[in-house]
Amino acid sequence: MFCHLRPVRSLCLEKAFPHWLSCSRAFSGAEAVNALRPFYFVVHPDFFGQHPREREVNENSLQKLSVYLENLQKPGFKSLKPTQLTFYVRETDQHSPDSQATFSTFGFRAVKFTLHTRDLLSTVLYILNSCSLSVEHVQSSNSSVHPQPLKEARGVPDRPIKWDKSYYSFTGFKDPDEDLEQVSRAETTLTSWLDSNGKRAVKRLENSLPLRKELDRLKEELSRQLQLSDIRWQRSWGVAHRCSQLQSLGRLAQQNLETLKNAKGCTVIFTDRSGVSAVGHVMLGTMDVHHHWTKLFERLPSYFDLQRKLMFLEDQISYLLGGIQVVYIEELQPVLTLEEYYSLLDVFYNRLLKSRIPFHPRSLRGLQMILNSDRYAPSLHDLGHFNIPTLCDLVYLQWFLLTKAQQARENMKRKNELKVTESELIQASTKKFSLERFYKDPSVSSVQMVDCCTRLLDRPLPWLHGMHLCVSNFYSVMQDGDLCIPWNWKNGRATK
Repeated sequence: MFCHLRPVRSLCLEKAFPHWLSCSRAFSGAEAVNALRPFYFVVHPDFFGQHPREREVNENSLQKLSVYLENLQKPGFKSLKPTQLTFYVRETDQHSPDSQATFSTFGFRAVKFTLHTRDLLSTVLYILNSCSLSVEHVQSSNSSVHPQPLKEARGVPDRPIKWDKSYYSFTGFKDPDEDLEQVSRAETTLTSWLDSNGKRAVKRLENSLPLRKELDRLKEELSRQLQLSDIRWQRSWGVAHRCSQLQSLGRLAQQNLETLKNAKGCTVIFTDRSGVSAVGHVMLGTMDVHHHWTKLFERLPSYFDLQRKLMFLEDQISYLLGGIQVVYIEELQPVLTLEEYYSLLDVFYNRLLKSRIPFHPRSLRGLQMILNSDRYAPSLHDLGHFNIPTLCDLVYLQWFLLTKAQQARENMKRKNELKVTESELIQASTKKFSLERFYKDPSVSSVQMVDCCTRLLDRPLPWLHGMHLCVSNFYSVMQDGDLCIPWNWKNGRATK
């Protein structure tokens, strides 16, 4: 879980970070989360409730950042693919008068940067500097770091501008300056955070109940009218935003009911772009107009034909590779359309046909593999599935699959056992705390969820009664009253 710091060789990083970076001690994952709290306070989607587009961008970037930080902590990692992120950053009092940053009329600015760091500490400093946030708290927490200011760092403005207090009174959001003061005084613990934020969450939840009922009604009505399998959302939009999306789909159904019935039996997902996903879900881009949605529903029969061809390709690849199952795991793979995924499978299948590498029939039956285009060598995931690059060396692939097959079976067995344990703990936690809903962020693994639930069950937490609780990577009260807590929450005295 710990990464030893290496000298920073990138020219841009040398400009941004002083020479003491390579001399600092190892930085843990928990320290990274604590150090990034000021960053979370200025980019958290909960503060962009009135700006759905910016909220969505920040949600997407936070998920990518979480994966990047998690990969940095994996033992034996060599290097990570550069990850480009975009965040909308709210104004704080940390911006200098000579700043060249451009703020919108709504009080936030867009920040773009690319992560290509090699350890947690340099990553944290790079993020804070990119967003023009102070790094003094990072220096003070890392005892081996020489207390040298970073005023010379790349574009570190410090403009002393604050939002008017009426904004927080009107929106119900908590003044982030108050939160930052709390963070600077002591590490947040679960009980102290719930004591401070429980009433606010209850009030927001109560205010959202009428809209939640309306959302359930609209979802049930549309699912029945269009005979859909399910309606889902890819992003954590607020209840009001989700209702608006369903109402928009409902109006389209009134105008083109027969066309929309082409989606009978499908799952509809509101997401970034319109199309059909790799697993056959109908994706409705939230920024698209009704005309685009109508065209998509009209073309669904042709998509179903392509899906049948895709399934045939998967079967053929499985046959050529000893019966291993080709799967697409939404939580672990990039969002691909049906056409993109078919193209990926087709390239790999044609390469297999030409090489004709020998596999004993059904020798890999019961195992799973996912195809990807951004890796250079096959690997075995902790969850038991193989990550196979489309253009990998097929002779090496044969050797890798055969030698790792037993380990893959063991990993899959542990995954299945872990899933059962996780499900039982979620049910037990829901029952003990009388939670209305208990769920986790996609970035939280089953191992982390089990650890979180196990410790939750040992605590008396009356604030959770009747609440919607999400296990994530940081504390937050969402705009509709959902409580977000980090999976590695602490209780009692803070530990360093």
